[in-house]
Amino acid sequence: MSKSKQKGTSAETAVVNWLVSKGRKHVERRSLNGASDRGDIAGIPEVVLEIKNCVKMELSGWLKELEVEMINDKAKTGVVIHKKKGTTDVGLWYATMPVGVWYKLLEEAGY
Repeated sequence: MSKSKQKGTSAETAVVNWLVSKGRKHVERRSLNGASDRGDIAGIPEVVLEIKNCVKMELSGWLKELEVEMINDKAKTGVVIHKKKGTTDVGLWYATMPVGVWYKLLEEAGY
């Protein structure tokens, strides 16, 4: 396995473990699906989670990837979770989504 894949697998596993610790008992890493990718973590219905562990932030490309995965998964929402340099605490990592996706969440929450 390449170093890049190892970093990705490590970050995905960390997010799964963090979500399980928060009570999300059914989350798990997804297998690779190529062009039909539906995100990195399964187990939260209608939500796509794309996990990144990269030195350089490439938000534009990551958000385009997220939007395609949301269509592939027929998901209502999604987020890119990216590792914060210098910490393994997933609760301190970043969560990024398009403003339109965020606003839809806001409306659905009744605001």
